[in-house]
Amino acid sequence: MDSLFSYSGGGPAGSDGDGFGDRPATALDALRTVFGYDSFRGQQAEIIDHVVQGGDALVLMPTGGGKSLCYQIPALVRDGVTVVVSPLIALMRDQVTALRELGVRAAFLNSSLGPAEAREVERAMVQGDLDLLYVAPERLVTPRFLDLLDRTRLALFALDEAHCVSQWGHDFRPEYLQLSILHERHPMVPRIALTATADVQTRAEIREKLGLLEARVFLSSFDRPNITYRVVPKKTERQQMLAFLRENHPEDAGIIYCMSRNKVEDVAAWLNSQGREALPYHAGLPAEVREANQDRFIKSEGLVMVATVAFGMGIDKPNVRFVCHLDLPKSLEAYYQETGRAGRDGLPANAWMAYGMADVVMLRQMLEQSEAGDSHRRVERGKLEAMLGYCETSDCRRQVLLNYFNEVLPEPCGNCDTCLEPVETWDGTVAAQKALSAVYRTGQRYGAGHLIDVLLGNSTEKVAQQQHDRLKTFGVGKDLSKAEWQSVYRQLVAAGLLTVDLEGYGGFRLTDAGVAVLKNQREVRLRKDPVQERRRGVHDALRRHTAKGGGGTAVSRAGARGAMSAEDDRLWHALRDCRTALAKDQGVPPYVIFHDSTLLEMVAQRPFDRAAFAHLPGVGGRKLERYADAFLDVIREHG
Repeated sequence: MDSLFSYSGGGPAGSDGDGFGDRPATALDALRTVFGYDSFRGQQAEIIDHVVQGGDALVLMPTGGGKSLCYQIPALVRDGVTVVVSPLIALMRDQVTALRELGVRAAFLNSSLGPAEAREVERAMVQGDLDLLYVAPERLVTPRFLDLLDRTRLALFALDEAHCVSQWGHDFRPEYLQLSILHERHPMVPRIALTATADVQTRAEIREKLGLLEARVFLSSFDRPNITYRVVPKKTERQQMLAFLRENHPEDAGIIYCMSRNKVEDVAAWLNSQGREALPYHAGLPAEVREANQDRFIKSEGLVMVATVAFGMGIDKPNVRFVCHLDLPKSLEAYYQETGRAGRDGLPANAWMAYGMADVVMLRQMLEQSEAGDSHRRVERGKLEAMLGYCETSDCRRQVLLNYFNEVLPEPCGNCDTCLEPVETWDGTVAAQKALSAVYRTGQRYGAGHLIDVLLGNSTEKVAQQQHDRLKTFGVGKDLSKAEWQSVYRQLVAAGLLTVDLEGYGGFRLTDAGVAVLKNQREVRLRKDPVQERRRGVHDALRRHTAKGGGGTAVSRAGARGAMSAEDDRLWHALRDCRTALAKDQGVPPYVIFHDSTLLEMVAQRPFDRAAFAHLPGVGGRKLERYADAFLDVIREHG
């Protein structure tokens, strides 16, 4: 185990006897020599300086925005051990693996270690032979570990995924409620709490529960300009998704989220039958299968993971190029967190979702049948309504999404489906009155399928049996197609004109607002669903968005990849093959060697010697020594 805690090559030097070695003089020195970047992004420099000086901080920064550096660099500059509280074993393992590749003394302490390995990590922590130690909250609050902390020189406490402390958040972990004990026992050790997703209510609870009321709050923009958002009405959802993947991501890694375990299994098997390698992941699988599937996903270049929401929070894979939802998420907060697993490297990525009325009914049934209190259910209903509004909007999706987090985007983004393919709206008052009348006249007991048959004048067995072919509304809706009526009913539910009766037959019921429409007291405007989905490549979309002023260097470079020459494409794949071979030899994920963004810079700059290679972003001292020659050989071969 000693090799796990020692430096070799570049980075913050080796141990000098007391366990802390020659630390970088400044945060910028650490950024350059260890991580291989010349400048900080956004608020990183301000956050890091505040924490290095000993201040407490609450950091809200989108996935891919560089949160980890906000505590990793202070860990290298400040004396002592930085303890990182992390909720998932996979996340700890991946981050520690990446840090060790950089020459940083890092380790984790969780249930995956045997007793001897755990004791060695504990010894290294107490003796100061570590800079970062990742630990699960359950272990951290045990008397044994608290005693170890008392005997350790501490630099910083980093509380990652801090939204887990909030019962209003999407991933509540009760163990996080006990983390205030850190400040009680070690009041002089600074703390930094970090999360990518927290609405106003969740932020307030984080500060209260963790005792961070006096901490400085750093709120970054929630915008992820490299992600293209797209929502389509469900028709033949699997074929719709497969067409999207073949068009935009024929060889990319991605995640597909489904609501149920059975659906996960079915979709994964179907994708494999269609020639696309896919693996399932859900809580019902044996632990060893879940771990093996996750490991394959992390270490593969183009694998698709089909999963429930049990998968993803601990995934540090930066080159996930797409996230698809085949079922509606419970809230915009969950949707943002899940889609945020795409494009963590800043390169173009897609968030694609198909949704239908059945999703709404199922989520509402789950909510009403839960054992949560009335106040909690009321909050969750509001979140679901916001999710529906996002799906049915005719406005810029990014503006709607950011508005949910109290952030204003002044102009439409130009990089979502409603911007790229503007949605028509129409005066749907009469259609809404027909649809609502059908609900009322059939006794407010039926769902969309039966009501549409009544509106279209379809004499089905059920319609005849209930004598609904004798109603005034029978056949009055022949001016619209079945698909159009499905869209009308979805939008009426999203607008709060109809609700789903979950205690009775699961049919629609009129709300007061719906009654007002029937009485001609208000008008209704509806969006017109595209007759045919027009697909545009994610790279094309990003080029247009970049031209409008969005994105940065990484996004611009990714746009260039979308128009790669055949020669550049051959070099790109050769560099990926080199990375894969090196990763396989060392048993680490390919992105730990270099991110895609660094490989793209190799294609663009074509360095031919070590001096030039050292200036590539993401090439620190350790990686220059270990990998420069292998990649330079590939570049020269394609000279």
